[in-house]
Amino acid sequence: MTGDVRRAGGYFLVGALSLLAPVLDGVTSGRLAAISTVAPFAFVAAVALASTRGPLFELFARESDREEGRLYGLASFALAVAGLAVLLVGFELPTAAFVATVFVLTTGNLGQMLVATRLVNPFVVVSAFVASGMAGAIGAIFLAGTLGATTPSLPLATFFAASGALLAALIRSALHVRDDSLVLLSTGLVIWFLLELGLGATTSSTQIAVGLGLTVLLGGLAYGLGTASITGMLTGVLLALFAVVLGGYGWFVLLMTFFGVGGLASKYRYDEKLERGIAQENEGARDSGNVLANSAVALVAVVAYAGAVHVSMDASVFRFAFAGAVAAALADTLSSEFGGLFDNPRLITTFERVEAGTDGGVTWQGVVAGLVGSGCIAGLGALFFGLGVPGTVTILAAGFVGMTVDSILGATLEGGRLDNQSVNLLATLSAGLVAAAAGLVVL
Repeated sequence: MTGDVRRAGGYFLVGALSLLAPVLDGVTSGRLAAISTVAPFAFVAAVALASTRGPLFELFARESDREEGRLYGLASFALAVAGLAVLLVGFELPTAAFVATVFVLTTGNLGQMLVATRLVNPFVVVSAFVASGMAGAIGAIFLAGTLGATTPSLPLATFFAASGALLAALIRSALHVRDDSLVLLSTGLVIWFLLELGLGATTSSTQIAVGLGLTVLLGGLAYGLGTASITGMLTGVLLALFAVVLGGYGWFVLLMTFFGVGGLASKYRYDEKLERGIAQENEGARDSGNVLANSAVALVAVVAYAGAVHVSMDASVFRFAFAGAVAAALADTLSSEFGGLFDNPRLITTFERVEAGTDGGVTWQGVVAGLVGSGCIAGLGALFFGLGVPGTVTILAAGFVGMTVDSILGATLEGGRLDNQSVNLLATLSAGLVAAAAGLVVL
């Protein structure tokens, strides 16, 4: 057994102390419950900070710990779990969310290390983290249930665990694999939020199963085709899972149309784009920043939709915001990827001719391609959301507005106050707001 695997096993055992929470909750209360739940992890943190040599140090020490001479990694992990325990006893963080969060990280890390001893493929390794973290979280939820905690149904537990595992893997891949405290706190808050949405009455087990199967399959396909990096793939899978579970199949189809068509468009005549200086970085593989910049507004819309449904509000306006934002993202992508292949672009603010690849430069071919992309999303919106002619035209127009805003911002602010991802985010936001406002009139 390698040192990495032994260390991961040690972290797993420390994390297993979280299962004391449902037991203590049943036999203690008030201040005593708080002290009893937080104390084990505070004690581990204190021991870690005091350890400078010996078997314990050798078991848990990472390379950075050896350089510092202290078990800062273990201390950071224990203190983060203690922070979650404070939320558990003081702010009503559900026990299911608490144990699921801890086991997502510890079992995910253990599974990843076991696989990494034999395989080095990054996709396989990160998949091992997600799969084992998800399985560990599900097991922890129901083990906590046998100890007295309130637990969700198996389908919902699977969704919460999958969401937590994907988010944890994304943070570890995008930032630093050792940022345990950030992983734990972020994952815990997201699982808590999902639990509070009350999805049981509106989400079927079939919907969750289909969502998991499709998103994982398409995520693997995107990575295999080179249209997404590891972080881009994880981000896309997480967003698509939210779309199908929190929204429905139609939401998923719209979002995956953008991911699929946009990704393939980036690959189209890539070598020629590279020569022109307009090619997507990383050989056309989109990373998490790019995916989020184009999909964050859509994500907010689908979460807001689920929240509105939970409190029995009319949530139709969020369909317009979602479709409008996705239409703008695809319109802008196709406009850039196809329009950049043609000569003599003109700056959108002055109509003077500029070099290919100039921010804010547009061609009529690119505008047509953008309208086709926006029209594609509008048509799918009409099919799945029942928008009718006025609603469909609204989404088409919102996509065009977003594409135009992107070009104007590119010509005026990009490269100075804004980077490309900020411009994409503002463009999709403008389209989502336009679609939502117009949707209120159409409804």
